[in-house]
Amino acid sequence: MITRIQQHISDLHSSRTSATQLTEEALQRASAADGEGSRVFTRLYPSQARAAATAADALRPVGLLRSPIDGLPVSIKDLFDVAGEPTLAGSVALREAPPATETAVVVQRLNNAGASIIGRTNMTEFAYSGLGINPHYGTPRNPWQRELDGGRIPGGSSSGAAISVTDGMAVAGVGSDTGGSIRIPAALTGITGFKPTARRVPVHGVLPLSENLDSIGAMAPTVMCCAIMDAVLAGETFIPPAITSLRGLRLLLPTNIVLDAMDAEVAAAFQRSLTRLSAAGVLIIEQTLPALGELAAINAKGGFSAAEAWAWHRELIARAESAYDPRVISRILRGREISAADLLDIMHSRRRWMATVTQQLDGFDALIMPTVPIVAPKIRDLLASDEAYFAANALMLRNPSIINFLDGCAISLPCHDAGNGEAPVGLSLAASGGNDHRLLSIALAVETGLRQA
Repeated sequence: MITRIQQHISDLHSSRTSATQLTEEALQRASAADGEGSRVFTRLYPSQARAAATAADALRPVGLLRSPIDGLPVSIKDLFDVAGEPTLAGSVALREAPPATETAVVVQRLNNAGASIIGRTNMTEFAYSGLGINPHYGTPRNPWQRELDGGRIPGGSSSGAAISVTDGMAVAGVGSDTGGSIRIPAALTGITGFKPTARRVPVHGVLPLSENLDSIGAMAPTVMCCAIMDAVLAGETFIPPAITSLRGLRLLLPTNIVLDAMDAEVAAAFQRSLTRLSAAGVLIIEQTLPALGELAAINAKGGFSAAEAWAWHRELIARAESAYDPRVISRILRGREISAADLLDIMHSRRRWMATVTQQLDGFDALIMPTVPIVAPKIRDLLASDEAYFAANALMLRNPSIINFLDGCAISLPCHDAGNGEAPVGLSLAASGGNDHRLLSIALAVETGLRQA
């Protein structure tokens, strides 16, 4: 199967297209009056993107290829520093903030790789929600049922990053993931999202939500596209992952927590996927993972995110509290009540919990579960009610946040039947930390198996 990035690379080498043409097409979609660009991007970089594309086109004929994404249009989330600009993180509270003095490491790596960076993408304010709703810059609408009743949420917090990919404004969107912020929008919009082990990709120059949980990854159409992007972000030479044999693969499906409250669309798509994988020889072992039931108590006061967000935001809140999204600041303010002793309790509990789960995963190739248990809700329904907003947010974050707390790696693959108009549904594969390349190989096999079934 040729992926979108691989197809572009092939087209560039054969002169069927150029980086300039691909970049112009992305910019046109991003600026189209009848498109989502005004809600997807908080800032466009037309001059810089065109210059990067021109450079790639000049270097290619003389055999100079800086990376697999040389000249390809990508987007970056609005919490990565770009020297000379303030980093707004989807907020208006930072409009008077001084400009960044350095460019984030991940953005510099994209520049060094020759990427044509189209612009900064919209997000949940300060990355603190899994829904993707933003009252300041608008909410990018999910491609699924976009014109119906005001549209559906894209998922968050990397909302604009996902829609930049689904709508052809970028071949990949780079985002952050603290509790699912890459995998949730990938699942809800029908693309692929990879969260690497946090330590593999530097967070220097990235506005933090939780330094204990934040990780940087990409959303793209396929597993191979994500693997290519991951190598760039991690500063590694790209080596294509080999497809692991599905026959004999052992996947653990927890029967507690992660399957609760599934709606009919998710349940049907997920069960169909399990059936197809089992028919291909995958051993899917269903059993209780008792440690999952401990997470709610460990994080009852808000966990790392609330504590660390409060530490970062307290001075800004003192100056500009009224500028915040009320639904975001209410979660940040929970951190005021978390003492140093509480934080130490969380840290100690996490170490014990990670050791327990890692031991229970021994003998399995990966975890498998629905990325999120529900399809994308309507934007207007969540705007109308705090109760509906926070209930949906809790469901979105529940499954993916398990892997952040585990300090693991995870990927969300589309598993719905898009050809028959089904709602986008994500299937998640995950492993303990440091198993990124192995997980990508497994995901590539699963993706292939699901598409061939």
